[in-house]
Amino acid sequence: MSLNEQQKQLIEHSIERVAEVAGDPSPHVYARLFAQAPEMEPLFILDTDGNARGHMLMEALDCIFDFLGPRTYSTTLIQSELINHEGFGVPPRIFTTFFNVVMETFRELLGAEWTAETDAAWDALLTDLDAVVAEQAKKFGVAAV
Repeated sequence: MSLNEQQKQLIEHSIERVAEVAGDPSPHVYARLFAQAPEMEPLFILDTDGNARGHMLMEALDCIFDFLGPRTYSTTLIQSELINHEGFGVPPRIFTTFFNVVMETFRELLGAEWTAETDAAWDALLTDLDAVVAEQAKKFGVAAV
Protein backbone atom coordinates (compact mmCIF):
# COMPACT_ATOMS: atom_id res chain seq x y z
CA MET A 1 0.00 0.00 0.00
CA SER A 2 1.25 3.44 -0.80
CA LEU A 3 0.36 6.42 1.31
CA ASN A 4 -1.08 9.47 -0.40
CA GLU A 5 0.14 13.00 0.29
CA GLN A 6 -2.71 13.81 2.67
CA GLN A 7 -1.94 10.71 4.76
CA LYS A 8 1.75 11.61 4.86
CA GLN A 9 0.91 15.13 6.01
CA LEU A 10 -1.44 13.83 8.71
CA ILE A 11 1.28 11.56 10.10
CA GLU A 12 3.92 14.29 10.00
CA HIS A 13 1.53 16.72 11.68
CA SER A 14 0.65 14.24 14.41
CA ILE A 15 4.34 13.68 15.21
CA GLU A 16 4.97 17.42 15.31
CA ARG A 17 1.93 18.00 17.54
CA VAL A 18 3.06 15.34 20.00
CA ALA A 19 6.36 17.19 20.38
CA GLU A 20 4.46 20.42 21.00
CA VAL A 21 1.97 18.87 23.43
CA ALA A 22 4.15 16.40 25.32
CA GLY A 23 7.73 17.46 24.69
CA ASP A 24 9.76 14.26 24.80
CA PRO A 25 7.29 11.38 24.40
CA SER A 26 9.94 8.72 25.16
CA PRO A 27 8.81 7.97 28.74
CA HIS A 28 5.23 7.45 27.52
CA VAL A 29 6.29 5.28 24.58
CA TYR A 30 8.55 3.05 26.65
CA ALA A 31 6.06 2.69 29.50
CA ARG A 32 3.58 1.34 26.96
CA LEU A 33 6.22 -0.83 25.27
CA PHE A 34 7.26 -2.40 28.57
CA ALA A 35 3.61 -3.02 29.46
CA GLN A 36 3.02 -4.79 26.13
CA ALA A 37 6.41 -6.52 25.86
CA PRO A 38 7.81 -6.77 29.41
CA GLU A 39 10.66 -8.96 28.19
CA MET A 40 12.16 -5.83 26.61
CA GLU A 41 12.55 -3.82 29.81
CA PRO A 42 15.60 -5.74 31.14
CA LEU A 43 17.47 -4.84 27.93
CA PHE A 44 17.46 -1.22 29.12
CA ILE A 45 18.91 -1.83 32.57
CA LEU A 46 21.98 0.31 31.83
CA ASP A 47 19.88 3.14 30.40
CA THR A 48 19.41 4.83 33.77
CA ASP A 49 18.86 8.32 32.33
CA GLY A 50 16.62 7.35 29.39
CA ASN A 51 19.06 8.64 26.76
CA ALA A 52 19.21 5.33 24.88
CA ARG A 53 15.42 5.15 24.80
CA GLY A 54 15.18 8.73 23.56
CA HIS A 55 17.79 8.06 20.89
CA MET A 56 16.02 4.91 19.72
CA LEU A 57 12.69 6.73 19.48
CA MET A 58 14.31 9.53 17.47
CA GLU A 59 15.83 6.94 15.12
CA ALA A 60 12.39 5.38 14.67
CA LEU A 61 10.80 8.77 13.96
CA ASP A 62 13.58 9.67 11.51
CA CYS A 63 12.93 6.33 9.84
CA ILE A 64 9.22 7.18 9.58
CA PHE A 65 9.93 10.63 8.11
CA ASP A 66 12.25 9.09 5.52
CA PHE A 67 9.69 6.36 4.81
CA LEU A 68 7.08 9.05 4.17
CA GLY A 69 9.43 10.98 1.92
CA PRO A 70 12.38 10.02 -0.22
CA ARG A 71 12.94 6.54 1.27
CA THR A 72 16.67 6.96 0.91
CA TYR A 73 17.62 4.98 4.00
CA SER A 74 14.61 3.73 5.99
CA THR A 75 14.65 0.22 4.52
CA THR A 76 18.41 -0.10 5.10
CA LEU A 77 18.01 1.24 8.64
CA ILE A 78 15.34 -1.34 9.41
CA GLN A 79 17.55 -4.06 7.93
CA SER A 80 20.61 -3.08 9.94
CA GLU A 81 18.67 -2.61 13.17
CA LEU A 82 17.01 -6.01 12.77
CA ILE A 83 20.48 -7.54 12.53
CA ASN A 84 21.88 -5.41 15.39
CA HIS A 85 18.97 -6.18 17.69
CA GLU A 86 19.05 -9.89 16.91
CA GLY A 87 22.28 -10.00 18.93
CA PHE A 88 20.30 -8.76 21.95
CA GLY A 89 17.59 -11.37 21.42
CA VAL A 90 15.07 -8.90 20.00
CA PRO A 91 12.84 -10.62 17.43
CA PRO A 92 11.47 -8.80 14.37
CA ARG A 93 7.96 -8.79 15.86
CA ILE A 94 9.18 -6.27 18.44
CA PHE A 95 9.85 -3.78 15.63
CA THR A 96 6.22 -4.12 14.58
CA THR A 97 5.17 -3.82 18.22
CA PHE A 98 7.34 -0.73 18.70
CA PHE A 99 5.94 1.15 15.70
CA ASN A 100 2.42 0.28 16.89
CA VAL A 101 3.24 1.45 20.41
CA VAL A 102 4.45 4.77 19.01
CA MET A 103 1.15 5.24 17.20
CA GLU A 104 -0.94 4.19 20.23
CA THR A 105 1.00 6.51 22.52
CA PHE A 106 0.73 9.44 20.13
CA ARG A 107 -3.01 8.82 19.75
CA GLU A 108 -3.39 8.90 23.54
CA LEU A 109 -1.25 12.03 23.93
CA LEU A 110 -3.20 13.92 21.27
CA GLY A 111 -6.60 12.84 22.55
CA ALA A 112 -9.42 14.62 20.74
CA GLU A 113 -6.97 16.03 18.16
CA TRP A 114 -6.51 12.48 16.80
CA THR A 115 -9.00 12.07 13.97
CA ALA A 116 -10.32 9.06 12.10
CA GLU A 117 -8.28 10.25 9.12
CA THR A 118 -5.12 10.37 11.23
CA ASP A 119 -5.86 6.87 12.49
CA ALA A 120 -6.34 5.58 8.94
CA ALA A 121 -3.11 7.22 7.80
CA TRP A 122 -1.13 5.63 10.64
CA ASP A 123 -2.79 2.29 9.93
CA ALA A 124 -1.61 2.46 6.32
CA LEU A 125 1.89 3.45 7.44
CA LEU A 126 2.08 0.61 9.95
CA THR A 127 0.93 -1.89 7.33
CA ASP A 128 3.72 -0.73 5.01
CA LEU A 129 6.34 -0.74 7.79
CA ASP A 130 5.29 -4.22 8.91
CA ALA A 131 5.77 -5.47 5.36
CA VAL A 132 9.27 -3.97 5.21
CA VAL A 133 10.20 -5.49 8.57
CA ALA A 134 8.98 -8.93 7.46
CA GLU A 135 10.71 -8.65 4.07
CA GLN A 136 14.03 -7.56 5.56
CA ALA A 137 13.91 -10.20 8.31
CA LYS A 138 13.31 -12.91 5.72
CA LYS A 139 15.89 -11.53 3.29
CA PHE A 140 18.65 -11.43 5.88
CA GLY A 141 17.70 -14.55 7.83
CA VAL A 142 16.74 -12.81 11.06
CA ALA A 143 14.84 -15.26 13.24
CA ALA A 144 11.14 -14.40 13.57
CA VAL A 145 10.69 -15.59 17.14
